[in-house]
This record gives sequence, structure tokens and C-alpha cells, in this order.
Amino acid sequence: MRKAKPKKRYILPDPKFSDTLVTKFVNYLMKDGKKSIAYSIFYDAVAMVEEKTGENGLESWKKALNNVMPAVEVKSRRVGGATFQVPMEVRPERKVSLGIKWLIQYSRARGEKTMKERLAAEIIAAAKGEGAAVKKKDDTHRMAEANKAFSHFRF
Repeated sequence: MRKAKPKKRYILPDPKFSDTLVTKFVNYLMKDGKKSIAYSIFYDAVAMVEEKTGENGLESWKKALNNVMPAVEVKSRRVGGATFQVPMEVRPERKVSLGIKWLIQYSRARGEKTMKERLAAEIIAAAKGEGAAVKKKDDTHRMAEANKAFSHFRF
């Protein structure tokens, strides 16, 4: 370690639900510094989820996020000229950020017309345990399971 670790920045809770996780999600969703647009997209998507499923939209979103967050992942490790994919536990902060990134990434890749609709559809799918983001998590877990033999190379 050459320098002191940077101080952890704490983010303010969002105005509607007063939840810091929502703010974090919106910060990842935001493009070109347009935070108010990102907030409107998120709030409208949550409202759409509520409308379509009939249950609490924020709770559905949290459930979807929990279904997308990975528990293990593989990291490359060089041992004696060979590169091994070593399965590792995911730190809690990284778990959350990966879940958010995947949810947004696969929402953007969907075919619906507006981002609100895409995000709402991906949240609904992820809350049920299906959809592209959940598939990504399952693939990550499967890869870690397949490389369990190299777990003794952990660093």
C-alpha cells in the first residue's frame, strides 16, 4: 500500500423513499450527469411495476436486486505460468454494485420502447427469478462451481 485508503463517501437518501440504495441505483442509471431524469425513470419504473403486479414496487425492486446479487465469482490467478479461474466470495459492497450494474445493463438491452418500460420489465422478471440479469448471476455461480477444484489457490 503506497497511500492511505480514500475515505468512503456516504450518499444521501433519495427524496421519495428516503433510501440510500435507491440513490446508489439512480447514480448508476444516470447518464451525462442528468440525475433528475434518472430519478424520474426509476420512480416511473417502480410505479409501473406496482401497476402491473399489484404489489409494492419498491419491495419488488429490492427483491429483484437480491435475486441478481451474486454470492461467488471467479477471479483469474496466475500460478506457475498457468492462469486459473479461482472462485471467491463476493464482498457485500461489490455484491450490491454488481447487482445494480447487471440490472441496469440488461434493462438497457431489452426491446421495450422506453427505458422506464425496460427497467420495469427487468425488475418484474428478476423479482420472479427469471430474466437476463438473473441468468448472468446463475452463469457466474455455475462458473465458480465448475472451478471449485482451484479454490485452494485463493489469495
